[in-house]
Amino acid sequence: MSLHRQSYFSNHPVLRTRDLDEARFKVSQRFCDHRLDVSNRNSQLSVTHNAVRGQHLSVNYLSYGAEVTVDPGELGSFYLFQMPLSGKASVAHRGDEMTAHVGVGTILNPDRSALLRWGESCQKLLFQIDSAHLETVARNLTGAPPPGPIRFDMKVDFTRPNGKKLQRAFAACAAAIENGGLFQRPLSGSDLQVEHDLVYALLTLQRSNISHIIARSDGGTRPRDIRHALEFMHANLAEQITVLDIAAAAEVNVRTLQKSFLRVFQKTPMQVLRDTRLDAAHYLLHARRDVPSVSEAAYSCGFSHMGRFASYYRTRFGHTPCKRM
Repeated sequence: MSLHRQSYFSNHPVLRTRDLDEARFKVSQRFCDHRLDVSNRNSQLSVTHNAVRGQHLSVNYLSYGAEVTVDPGELGSFYLFQMPLSGKASVAHRGDEMTAHVGVGTILNPDRSALLRWGESCQKLLFQIDSAHLETVARNLTGAPPPGPIRFDMKVDFTRPNGKKLQRAFAACAAAIENGGLFQRPLSGSDLQVEHDLVYALLTLQRSNISHIIARSDGGTRPRDIRHALEFMHANLAEQITVLDIAAAAEVNVRTLQKSFLRVFQKTPMQVLRDTRLDAAHYLLHARRDVPSVSEAAYSCGFSHMGRFASYYRTRFGHTPCKRM
């Protein structure tokens, strides 16, 4: 799969600079504090950084235009999935060292240090995934909290079947953003579904220290009716849909759907729908920009009764709904 182009997300610029200190400061704001050095003093730094943010995931295009060394130490609060578009980068992580290029990507884990050496012509798509969100998806997938920090194998081979699937999924996300079909403001249920699906793909396709738990849990083969039901829910958060509508979309009868949801989530389909709506409303009220009123957030996520919305919200999040100041 060819992903290379001049740049991605040029309508969402973060940084254009030739100054080393500015590059270190601005990139640190988006990722984490790190050390940045130009390897060849005679090289001219030329940084291009574009980025688009969802709720639990941000997608970045980054090029330094010179050979640089990046030392972030431990990432802390996020995983970083790196897809090179051109050039090469040496990556040291978890005691291993490898060279990333268009055929091989990498995943960096939050609690292990990393050291990266970008080649002069190296350009990458960087997917920054909140570790708390990844752990939530893993818990839903396996039916139990992870026994400890989730750690992926660093190397993602895009020439092998699972690596190809991951590359296609994340490349499709980048293409949808580039075409204006994803992560526009305000975020929609479809955006949240894409974030979930990308993390689900990572957990089920990339080897990690919980791969054996996922294999035993049957989560890696979630029933077709569950998948279709969830897709229908996310696409219709604002609509007054019923369990009959959800069952029809999943192409099963209501009893079968109820049993599937109770087995996988220990909740009914309507309880899962309500939680999904509450999560979407919570995000809207805590967005960085264009924050709606509480009533607007409630109505846009399918709640028509403000009293019940406030009660459900308090139960789920421990406080009444309010806009982030």
